[in-house]
Amino acid sequence: MDRKTFSIAVLSLTAIVLTLVCFMPVKQANAQFAVKDLSRFQMITVPSQRSGSIVYLIDPQGKILVMSFDMQQKVMKPVAGSDLDRVFNVK
Repeated sequence: MDRKTFSIAVLSLTAIVLTLVCFMPVKQANAQFAVKDLSRFQMITVPSQRSGSIVYLIDPQGKILVMSFDMQQKVMKPVAGSDLDRVFNVK
């Protein structure tokens, strides 16, 4: 096997592998979890039952703000805000 035939074989094998990779299913990005760092704000996104997403903003002092993102209007609107203790009925 000479050098030219070997190069063509390697390039052909690489093309086959890359073609197969293009047909593999891709895992979608998902942001339905919180980060464990409690020294900063946390943002949690959840798909809405209507169009858009719900965004929960939690600060380290225990305040929570719920915002809604409307996909048709491309606007983020506040829905509710409260203390975490009041939301989860902690005394």
